[in-house]
Formats: sequence, structure tokens, C-alpha cells
Amino acid sequence: MSTADRLRAFLAEQHDRLVELRRDLHAHPELGRQEFRTTDRIVTVLQAAGLSPRVLPGGTGVICDVGPLPATVGLRADIDALPIADDKDVPYRSTLDGVCHACGHDVHVTCVVGAGLFLAGLPDLPVGVRLVFQPAEEVMPGGALDVIAAGGLDGLERMYAVHCDPAIDVGQIGLRTGPVTSATDHVEVHVSGAGGHTARPQLTSDLVAALGDLLTSVPAILARRVDPRAGVNLVWGEVHAGTAANVIPREGVAIGTLRMLDRDVWETVPPLLADLVRAIVAPYGVEAEVTHVRGVPPVVNDGLAVAALARSAAAYVGADSVCGTEQSLGGEDFGWYLEKVPGALARLGVRPVGSARAADLHHPEFDVDETAIDAGVALLAGAALD
Repeated sequence: MSTADRLRAFLAEQHDRLVELRRDLHAHPELGRQEFRTTDRIVTVLQAAGLSPRVLPGGTGVICDVGPLPATVGLRADIDALPIADDKDVPYRSTLDGVCHACGHDVHVTCVVGAGLFLAGLPDLPVGVRLVFQPAEEVMPGGALDVIAAGGLDGLERMYAVHCDPAIDVGQIGLRTGPVTSATDHVEVHVSGAGGHTARPQLTSDLVAALGDLLTSVPAILARRVDPRAGVNLVWGEVHAGTAANVIPREGVAIGTLRMLDRDVWETVPPLLADLVRAIVAPYGVEAEVTHVRGVPPVVNDGLAVAALARSAAAYVGADSVCGTEQSLGGEDFGWYLEKVPGALARLGVRPVGSARAADLHHPEFDVDETAIDAGVALLAGAALD
């Protein structure tokens, strides 16, 4: 049998089991570095196939080598969920209140498991493949650093991953050479000053006014202090100050995400941001402490790796399955891997064909057309064999 025939036969036989795995993971989501049940489920499936997975230090996340050693090709899936309610009316709806696989990591896990099982069943697998099931992609700093510290990249010469994309029809694979995601950081600004009565603001440090100025001025000025082509974007998502209408508080906080398209600009922004914050609040007599947590660099796809994915998609997913994809402002800690090993991230189409609109990533109603699992398995397995 040809590899394509073997793959078709494998998917026909295993599709229902893979869907069951995905639905089980979806119904039992776990947050970053708490993925103990998810880890056990992955280990159980791999061991049942005669493989020898090992759990990462910390108890969550799995690495498993398939085929001849040393492994030189890595296939990565992220395994954690988001602190988001699941609003879907489906049998596999999340059983944990306020936690949901609203980013498709359950699908990513299933695709890598499926690819690994197919490759392990080949009698003449020509290359060693490492399956990497990574914890804590949704937190900063992400679990990619845990995998790297545990030696998860040792010996690898290329890495591949998929990410669900509800803007692309199922059966389509979005590819792009160069940056495909953006740098993403976590920013917290704590402000403090002498509070007091709102009737006498001149006797206080008017902290709320300072915080309001900071919220609007810092993103606007920051965008004027860097090359606009870098796409620097600071958005606040959480703000707290005060507990009474007639009291100027002594403390407040603004928390947000800082994103940018350019890797080099990412290195220069932290001191600039801190200087801007302090300059804006200083006239109010308010002090500011900036906590800037470096999150992830952009995912920069290697041209040769993208070409391998394109060949795999054409051969095993569909002759016309490849489409383009734009660089996103979303962050993905797969970027840390590609700083050390060349590779590529593909966008896996999950939107039902003919659907005018699908719920976006990180939305409580996000779901996928599960035939995308077959496409993801075929893509990753084919790329490993390329």
C-alpha cells in the first residue's frame, strides 16, 4: 500500500475513536499547569499503542518518541483550556464551570495523537518523530519554556504544529512563510498616591484622573514612538480603583496585553513603555510601578518547513487544500520553539463548509467541524514523513 492509502485506511478506521478523544478532552478541560487528567488521558492512549510516553516535570505535559532514535522531527500540541464558560448546547459541553477549550487545544491534541499513532503503525518509518504535548500555552510565560528546559527539543531538526482557525473552511490549510503570529506581553501598572476627599482634590494626588489619563494616553503615545509598521497595540482589559464615590483612592491598577508584529521592536519596547507611564502620571503627583512580563515572540515560519506542509497538504489533505493566511496579532508560544528549531505553524480550517460565520477563538460558543481532525492528522503525519 502507498502511504496515502495507508493514511486513508487509518483515518477510516480511527476517525470515531479520535472524535471520542476530542470530545472527552472538551468535556473535561483543565487550565494551564493543572492538566493532570488530560495528561493521564494522553499517556493512556499512547501506552495502549505500545509507545513509551514520559510526563514532564511538574506532572502535566507529555513527550513521546516514535520510530527510530534519535527523533529529529517534532509535532507539538498545546493541552490547556481557557477560563471561559462553555455556552454550547452539545453533549460534550464542558463539565467544569468557567473552563472551556475555546481555542481548539482539544483538537490540537487529537491531531498529534492521531499522527503519532499512524506513524507508529508504519512498518518502515524512516525518521524518528517526537510528539510534544505542551502544558500552559494560555499563560505567560507559556509552557513552551517548560518543554525546552526539560530537553524536549534536544536532537530535533524541525518542528510542526497546527492551530484551529474558524475563519477557514474545514479541509483547508492556511500557510504563510515568515511571521504568522505576534509578540504578546502581559502588562500591569500599579499607581499610588495620597488619597482624600473628592471635595478637595487639590489636597490629594488625584489617582483616578491620573489612571484615566494613563489608560488613553499610553497606547496613543506608544504608537507614535515606534515604527507604525511594527503594529504595536496596547489594550487594557482590567482596571480597578476606589470603592466609594466621594473618596479619591490611594491605589489603583490597570492590566492589559501588549502586542506587536515586529520581533526587533519587541526587544526595545519595555523601557519605553515604563518611561511613558511614569511621565504621564507624574504631573498628578502619582507614582507608578510597571510590571512587564515578556510573553512570547512572534511565530516565524521557516520557508522550507512551510513548503513541506504544502506538499503534505496537497498529497494527503486535498489537491487544492492550501490557502494563504495573514499574520495575526494573537500570541502563540510555539514561537519559543522556532527561535531554536526551524519549523512552521499551520492554520487548520475548522469552519463548516457553507457556514457564513463561525464563533471566533476564545468565544464561549467556539466549536469545530470535527472532520478537521482527519485533515490535521494527515497534514502532520505527511509533514513528518516529508
